[in-house]
Amino acid sequence: MAALPKSEAHVLLDCPDDKLVLGALARQPDAIRAIIRRYNQRLYRLARAIVRNDAVAEEVLQETYLKAFAALHTFRGEASLSTWLSRIAINEALQRLRRQRTRAMLQADLTHSQQAGVIPFPRALSTDDPERTMAQRQLLQMVEKACDRLPDVYRVVFVARVIEGLSVAETAEALDLQPATVKTRLHRARTLLRQELEAQIGPLLLDAFPFAGKRCELLTRLVMTKLGFREPH
Repeated sequence: MAALPKSEAHVLLDCPDDKLVLGALARQPDAIRAIIRRYNQRLYRLARAIVRNDAVAEEVLQETYLKAFAALHTFRGEASLSTWLSRIAINEALQRLRRQRTRAMLQADLTHSQQAGVIPFPRALSTDDPERTMAQRQLLQMVEKACDRLPDVYRVVFVARVIEGLSVAETAEALDLQPATVKTRLHRARTLLRQELEAQIGPLLLDAFPFAGKRCELLTRLVMTKLGFREPH
């Protein structure tokens, strides 16, 4: 199969991975750029699920691409390009995490100053209702933080399967796990998330769907009027 023609940058959105790989091997900037843009979000989220820090995840992502393009000639297509890249990103993130933990043990007093961010889930928020938009943002932040607090082994599987939509087989291959282990960890992740969210949301629901103030008073008057009672003004 021929590599991507240098003048066909406009067709990259629908270009298959194998053609982009050939273009990247030929050092065609458009092909390299297309691969990066196609997999940026997935690889970032996988890395972020492991290191739990936005800036570190970006560093992992950069290193992932540098290593991937340097070793692209070894890609044989036994797995999909996305799985191959995911495996590199996961390994790089795990190595970075191990280095971080080693430094943390040597300098324990510095660990308390580091704050973990949250996984930036995609947002499709309506701007028509400011109050609804704010509520949606609060719920999303609650979910993101709950996901961030999952144990590592469950969080990465959850992000891969639920957030990025990888299949069980793809997740198993990327994480070097058995498919049954992926299913078990995903089930456990969902259970833990549900428990935490129920604990947080439960008290809030006591104030949900309020029907007080003017709305309550208006309905009271309407009903009383229909029952034949004259309401005082």
